[in-house]
Amino acid sequence: MVRGKVEMKRIENATSRQVTFSKRRNGVMKKAYELSVLCDAQVALIIFSQKGKLFQFSSSSMQKTIDRYREYTKETLININTFEVEQHMEQLKEETANIAKKIEILEISKRKLLGQGIGSCSMNELQEIDNQLERSLKIIRARKSQLFKDEIQRLKERV
Repeated sequence: MVRGKVEMKRIENATSRQVTFSKRRNGVMKKAYELSVLCDAQVALIIFSQKGKLFQFSSSSMQKTIDRYREYTKETLININTFEVEQHMEQLKEETANIAKKIEILEISKRKLLGQGIGSCSMNELQEIDNQLERSLKIIRARKSQLFKDEIQRLKERV
């Protein structure tokens, strides 16, 4: 049997709301007691009314149950944080390994551009190195030419 979503809203009539609160409070207190007895569970229930009145049930010491809850949530939080830190560390290790591989590839490429370690290069690799060097020379010569033009212009303005 599929049940539809039940929409709940605040009871507007104050008297009806108080009667419903008392009945439901007693019902949930009874269920908490039954759960503690039938299942030998440690149960603590705290309810504050709209006016701030405290209602509570505890199958043992309320303070001991609260302390146990605090200790449990603290341990859970520590475990969650430890797990998150370990995950982050694994991500950082992977990232570090990837960066190390990239650095190694760049260093090999740099050595080849400097003419070192090219004895094992194929004809295609040597052609690619040659092309890279030609492109670099064009960029360097263009920059050098621009600097000369700028210097000539500066000297003309001084004269």
